[in-house]
Parts: sequence; C-alpha cells; structure tokens
Amino acid sequence: MSDKAHILVVDDDTRLRQLLSRYLADNGYLVSTAADAAQARQQLGAVAFDLIVLDVMMPGESGLELTRSLRADNPVPILLLTAMGETADRIHGLESGADDYLSKPFEPRELLLRISSVLRRSAREVPPSKQLCRFGRFTFDGARNELLDDGTAVHLTTGEAALLAVLAETPGQTLTREELAARTGAGGNLRTVDVQVTRLRKKIEDDPRLPRYLQTVRGRGYVLWCEA
Repeated sequence: MSDKAHILVVDDDTRLRQLLSRYLADNGYLVSTAADAAQARQQLGAVAFDLIVLDVMMPGESGLELTRSLRADNPVPILLLTAMGETADRIHGLESGADDYLSKPFEPRELLLRISSVLRRSAREVPPSKQLCRFGRFTFDGARNELLDDGTAVHLTTGEAALLAVLAETPGQTLTREELAARTGAGGNLRTVDVQVTRLRKKIEDDPRLPRYLQTVRGRGYVLWCEA
C-alpha cells in the first residue's frame, strides 16, 4: 500500500487532464483521471480518493452540480478549477461545497500549494475537547470532529468541520475573521470564512438569518454559543 495521497483529476480537456496528471505524479501524488462527471462517479464508486481536482465547466453534469451532489454523502475534499475568476463565481463554488477554488490560467506551483493546504486541513487532528459542545438539538464532538443532529450525523465539508472545531474549542469567545482564517488554514482569505459561516448556519440554525448559536459580533468576528 502507498502512503501517497491519491488525487482524482476531472476535466474534459484531454490535454490539460494529461498535463495535470503528469505534473502531480511527478510531484509525488498518485493520480487517476476522468473526462466528465459520469466517469468521475465510476471512479469514486471504486476508490476512496484523498482529493478531487474538478473542472467547473464540463459538458453534461457540471463541476458545481457534481460538487453539490457529492456533498450529500461524500466528504472527499474538492478543489475546483475554472476559467471564471470573478469573486461571485468563487463564492458560488465555495457555497456549492468546494474546499478551495483556483482560476484558470494558473501557475502549476500554486496548484501544488492549494492541494497541499487542502490535504493538511482534511488530515488535521482536532485536539480532544474537555467536554462536548451542545447547542439546541446539535452536539459537536471535537475529539471525533463529528456533528450530530439528535444523534444523526450531519455531513460537514473539510472547511466547515475545521471552522466549527476552532469555534467549539472556545465557546462563548469571539474570534476575529483573521484568527479563524489562520487557524482553519484559509490563509488570508477572509471571505472564505464568511462563506463557511453561512454554510454552517444553514445546517445548524432554524433561521440562518437570525442565528441563535453561531452569531456575528459586529466589528469583531464570530462566536459559537454552547449549552454544555
């Protein structure tokens, strides 16, 4: 068995797919490829990948559609590639459940750095909590990095889990966006923190527009209120 991370590259551009496959393999990764979402699903049904590098614009099922579908039951980290580099497009990709987003054209070295960052976040062990963090009908177990809704597991993306883990370590304490970005591996991308907060609220709040548990402290940052 190899200890190399196994990456699935999904892109309908044959030349780019081959170039990425060769480049990632040359840099120490195991690589499989797929030309579209259908082939990707076949691969995912047979192999547990460590990360997917996924093109957004593909014929048939798009990368965004595949991302949303996978997020229903598959926690595999996803890095989206797209020619659309506007901020709104990047946010749309993150809201769909992607862990990161890279605009084309890109420097190959930047792709390696993004992949390494996502893999580190997905492999990060959360320090065991002294107690469980309970809020409403939800329980977050920091030791297991698991969110339960009345005992039923709630799927979290890598970014969502990292954010919730950091907030749950210090319940009731306001953390700035800069602190959250640094501690969750988002680097200096503060907008990514905001997107992750929005997605988490949709999963844990009855009314995400009027949050009870994951609240904004105006001018300061975010705080998670736990009952125990």
